[in-house]
Amino acid sequence: MLFGNVFPIQPFWGDQEAIIFFNVRLPRIVLAMLVGCCLAAAGAAYQGTFQNPLVSPDILGASQGAALGAAIAILLGFTSFGVSVLAFVLAIGTVLLVVLVSQAARGNQVLTVVLAGVMVSSLAAAGVSFAKLVADPADQLPAITYWLMGSLTSASLSDIKMVIVPMVAGLVVLFVLRWRINILTMGDEEASTMGVNTKRLRLIIILAATLITAASVAVTGIIGWVGLVIPHLSRMLIGSDYRKLMPASMLMGASFLLLVDDFSRLLTTAEIPIGILTAFIGAPFFLYLITKQGRR
Repeated sequence: MLFGNVFPIQPFWGDQEAIIFFNVRLPRIVLAMLVGCCLAAAGAAYQGTFQNPLVSPDILGASQGAALGAAIAILLGFTSFGVSVLAFVLAIGTVLLVVLVSQAARGNQVLTVVLAGVMVSSLAAAGVSFAKLVADPADQLPAITYWLMGSLTSASLSDIKMVIVPMVAGLVVLFVLRWRINILTMGDEEASTMGVNTKRLRLIIILAATLITAASVAVTGIIGWVGLVIPHLSRMLIGSDYRKLMPASMLMGASFLLLVDDFSRLLTTAEIPIGILTAFIGAPFFLYLITKQGRR
């Protein structure tokens, strides 16, 4: 049977159990770990690159761009695979637009990138709102609304095949450059005195973080707070050295989202969208962090 030639295990499961495990359960577990790992790594990278602990993976508009792409695809009647592809394309396109706008603007580069991200993200959010306005309330509007909540319900092997390459590529870049993020946290002037091209390095890190964020949002919808809270929790445990912080954030993000996905399936008879649970968990925890730092 399956893996019979590789592992000398006598099968104690039937064909139906094997189909459920390999086509339903396993893809969902793998995708939950990949998405959690990517969102946490992107959040840590953005926070170090922009020297701001409040930055999250959607700061440059990747999430809203993906939401706009998904909304357009649903309006046009695309399949679930087509929705994911268009969401991924517009997520990347939104961030590229942000980078181009920031390059054309003058002044502090970090500030202009963030401001451009806020503006472009607002435009994409307006596009999503318009799509919801003109959507058919019988089927299209519920589909758009549910996608925006974030969910792993429809996870499949085709989703993993679509995003595994950009996810692995972006994660490898961030892992290799994790020690250089330490230099960016010192500020551009000090980094330049050490011979680091901060503009090029920041662009590479932004593109890598955007790639994994876009790939994650494209197949799951918008899952917030993972990229904001998990890096902070990792700092509390192992410190701010990105040589340790980046791998710790990856592991904790994967574990966190896998655990939350289990709760989303088990808390009620009807599955709760995972984006709702991450907000319920992440927001109070972040308030705790703020008050704890304030007391210090």
